[in-house]
Amino acid sequence: MEHNRSIGLLSISRKGGNIVYGEETVGAQTRAGRARLVILASDAGSHTLRRAKSFVAGTAQPIVTVPFGKDELGDALGTTSCAIAAITDVRLAQAFVKTLGQPEKYEKLLEDLDVRVKRVEQRRAEEKAHRFNVRHGKK
Repeated sequence: MEHNRSIGLLSISRKGGNIVYGEETVGAQTRAGRARLVILASDAGSHTLRRAKSFVAGTAQPIVTVPFGKDELGDALGTTSCAIAAITDVRLAQAFVKTLGQPEKYEKLLEDLDVRVKRVEQRRAEEKAHRFNVRHGKK
């Protein structure tokens, strides 16, 4: 069941435009600092793994190898086959890692994503307060 939820979240991410797939687009998003989670298929080649590690080298962007293969990952993303993808929304990344199960395996990653989600929520609240203050004047 958790497996289906993970695949479903990837499909939702694709429909919402919060995921990119393929080496070139994932590389561009990681270099730009927009990738929140890099996903590798379980049967991805060693070259793809090396490329993914080089993409995130020196950054805080995590890599997760998922328990499904390239064909299954591709089906979720609406393509024939996909070995590498990157989620660009931190909340979706957090939800995806939670649905993978095995909380002890991803404990450190979940803690990091929790901190990032809290920062995003704080920035959004500050931005909302700022917009209110601009419109109505600070009280």
